[in-house]
Amino acid sequence: MTSLVRIAPSILSADFSKLGEEIAAIDAAGADYIHLDVMDGHFVPNITFGPPIVKMVRGATKKVFDCHLMIAPADPYLQGFADAGADIITIHAEAGAHWHRSLQAIKAMGKKAGLAINPATPTSVLDHVMDLVDLVLVMTVNPGFGGQSFIPLLDKISDVRARIKATGRDIDLEVDGGINPDTAKQVIAAGANVLVAGTAVFKGGPSTYASAIKSLRG
Repeated sequence: MTSLVRIAPSILSADFSKLGEEIAAIDAAGADYIHLDVMDGHFVPNITFGPPIVKMVRGATKKVFDCHLMIAPADPYLQGFADAGADIITIHAEAGAHWHRSLQAIKAMGKKAGLAINPATPTSVLDHVMDLVDLVLVMTVNPGFGGQSFIPLLDKISDVRARIKATGRDIDLEVDGGINPDTAKQVIAAGANVLVAGTAVFKGGPSTYASAIKSLRG
């Protein structure tokens, strides 16, 4: 496990009227990844944005675009997000029956592949895809809304960390949902090395982004 804790601010909580500026600001403030929450109004209740927006803001930063697809089906849109500039494309195990094939497709596009699992989804869905994933995303809220309260799935995070360790591969363990300075300490201790945070980063405006990101690193 890498000792480096990476912070991935979710632009879901950014000011969309000046999204490019917001991304540039969190880049300058020390963000490691830029987390893009894509919602379709079908797999999850809300609708956010698609590949055209990703392409439009790609020029605002050179940081990793961590693209979290909360959409079903995902396969028809993978190439679009890859072409738009996503560096990591994460799909949900719950969003389709053939996530092994989907992960293969993402890798064939030259992108890093992630698999997300919802709070009630068992970690056994990872059993036969650990050779394909570059990132495992453990959701500590039910997907679809920002600003939700943290579900303390620390045993689940620890289980995923053990699975990653067993592979001998450098796989990110990302946690998304209710992350703030207090819960960040808990998930880092359980084995997470990438933290997604929206409200905790963006709530105070650009002048606070650097201090907010620093506080999440612990």
